[in-house]
Amino acid sequence: MPAASDADFHGDGEIMTSPVAREAILLVGGQGTRLRPLTETTPKPMLRVAGTPLTVHQIARARQFGVTRIILATSYRAEVFATGIGDGTALGVTVEYAHEVTALGTGGAIRNAAARLRAAPADPILVFNGDVLSGVDIGAVVAAWSRQAADVALYLTRVADPRAYGLVPTDDSGVVRGFVEKPTTPAEVVTDQINAGMYVFRRGIIDEIPPDEVVSVERQTFPALLAAGRRVIGVVDDGYWLDLGTPAAFIRGSADLVRGRVPSPVLLGPPGSSLVLPGAVVDRRARVDGGSVIESGARVGAQAHISGSVIASGATIGAGCIIEDSAVGDDVVIGAGACVRASVLAAGARIAEGTRLTEARVWPGQSQPGEPGSSPPV
Repeated sequence: MPAASDADFHGDGEIMTSPVAREAILLVGGQGTRLRPLTETTPKPMLRVAGTPLTVHQIARARQFGVTRIILATSYRAEVFATGIGDGTALGVTVEYAHEVTALGTGGAIRNAAARLRAAPADPILVFNGDVLSGVDIGAVVAAWSRQAADVALYLTRVADPRAYGLVPTDDSGVVRGFVEKPTTPAEVVTDQINAGMYVFRRGIIDEIPPDEVVSVERQTFPALLAAGRRVIGVVDDGYWLDLGTPAAFIRGSADLVRGRVPSPVLLGPPGSSLVLPGAVVDRRARVDGGSVIESGARVGAQAHISGSVIASGATIGAGCIIEDSAVGDDVVIGAGACVRASVLAAGARIAEGTRLTEARVWPGQSQPGEPGSSPPV
């Protein structure tokens, strides 16, 4: 596949070209253990965020920036992707699959997917972590990669407390000076710039990763490239970024999409305080706000208040319920007068009338009779 570019026409008649990455690898093989019980039946990237799987949001954003072929690097519950995404026709791209029987790490997954790439050795390949919701300007990162003749460009963002992430200090021109994975001492916190989970690789660099081995790009590939004198740059984008690795982040990400705080070309309605999808039934005396989504087939009773929450398909919320900052899975039934705050209720759970849950996790099909004021252990 030859290197591609898009033409930009300027007022003086000059035609400027900017590089476009036509192929991408999406890393979707993780088990999502921190998101259990939601991920007991659905892999994390296929969880619906504002009513649409996260993977679909990511594919649609990549397509906006010129990507036409996407390789999904799958492992855990790969069949869910094949059923939900198919060959990509509905999304306007070609989707292929590279499955790992045994998880190979981020680098190993990228190398395993490379067999399906068509790009030439010098062409740009985008790589996305499958659990990140962001408004990054993908084109700007690719342009910086090309302008600086980099081997790899990393999308970076700044966070107030970087200790839970991989730190990436750079010099004034953006050249990476080192990598610090999840620092444990104050002396190691040398920057607030973190690895935000999107990369532009020169195709030939991917081919250098050892095949059929467990490899981490963060801990092995990137430091090795620096040690070998290869050009690795970081591109800081201070727009929206969120790692959806925890239930609270998943719920927040959905609400932010609904409210238009992060762009997505596949949002299922206009941005606003709530998103009620066709086929949902919400009593006129109920209140839905805070970026909540009510999916098709869900029912919300009179005087219920749903705030900042995800109410999945087929769920039933009884009269007078209060649901705040929570994820309510498919076909969950919550009895009248129950109060659920900062909790995750997996598919098919049953919550008795008047139950009080705070920071609870209820597993698929589990019943929670409870007592008023009680909350099960997380």
